[in-house]
Amino acid sequence: MRNGFKASILLLLITGLGGAQDWKQVVKDRIAAYGHRNWVVIADSAYPAQSREGIETISADTGQVEALREVLADLSASRHVRPIAYVDQELKFIGDGDAPGADAYRTQILGMLPSEQTHALLHEQLIKKLDDAAQTFRVLIIKTKETIPYTSVFLQLNCAYWSDESEKQLRARMAR
Repeated sequence: MRNGFKASILLLLITGLGGAQDWKQVVKDRIAAYGHRNWVVIADSAYPAQSREGIETISADTGQVEALREVLADLSASRHVRPIAYVDQELKFIGDGDAPGADAYRTQILGMLPSEQTHALLHEQLIKKLDDAAQTFRVLIIKTKETIPYTSVFLQLNCAYWSDESEKQLRARMAR
C-alpha cells in the first residue's frame, strides 16, 4: 500500500495535477476562455488577494514588465479580445526619490500600452471596479515580483472584432 501511495503522488507531480500550473499557460487558457468584460491584472508583489469568488490570483516568478509583455503578446495573438488598459493614477506622482526605478518603470510600461486605450484612475477605484466586475465576470490577477508601489496594470477585455464605433452606430440605429 505504501508503494502505491508513493506512485500516486509521483504521478500527480509528473502530470502537473499536484503542483502549480505554469502562470504563462494559465494566462493563455484564461484569455482563450475570457471575453469582453473579463479582466486581467498584472500586479506588483504587495497587491492584495481579493476575496470575491470571481477573482483568481496566481503568482508569476518574474518581473512586472516581463509579465505584462507576455500578457499583451497573448492578447495581441487573440482574435476575440483586446485590452482597455488602466493604471493607478498615483503612479504619475511617484518618482525615483520615492521608489528607485519608478521613473524608468513608468516610461517603459506606458510605452507598452496603447495610449488611446489607457486610462488612469485612483488605485481604490480600480480595486472597486474589479470587485464589481467579479460579481458577474471572471478576473485574473497575476502577482509579480515588482516592488515599486502603484504599478499594477489593469486590463479590461473588450471585443476585438467589434469596435467601439460599431457599437455606437448600432445603438444609434436601434434608438431610431
